[in-house]
Amino acid sequence: MQIVSMQAGHIPDLARLERACFAAPWSAAALAEELDGPHGVFRVAVDDAGGVLGYVGMHHLVDEGFIANLAVDPAARRQGVARALLEDLAAYGAAQGLYRITLEVRVSNAPAIALYEGAGYVRDGVRPGFYRDPTEDAAIYSLYFQ
Repeated sequence: MQIVSMQAGHIPDLARLERACFAAPWSAAALAEELDGPHGVFRVAVDDAGGVLGYVGMHHLVDEGFIANLAVDPAARRQGVARALLEDLAAYGAAQGLYRITLEVRVSNAPAIALYEGAGYVRDGVRPGFYRDPTEDAAIYSLYFQ
């Protein structure tokens, strides 16, 4: 597995991955907009043949990063893909001198919460009713650098 910057050729696979993983998936057009966006840090995990295993998208503003999405192909889960993507963002954050990287996660998503906590993220609070389909609270997690 290798972690690379998102390229235009990844967009169709990422859009399929979004539809497989999320109730409100990002479209191919929305993903493509991130290629030219000044704040996007989108990284893709690929296998040896270049196949997409997963991706993470973060927006970097001043001294903070906000993870918008983290998705792993269902066939590639529990193989370290998400952990590698988070480690890549942590290395980026440290190199850029970020104060923190933050994210939201459904409070019922125990596997994701375990992943984030295992990667050093701490729970900062809750956003009531943040998610739809179904409506659910979001737990706010942050990885602090300073």
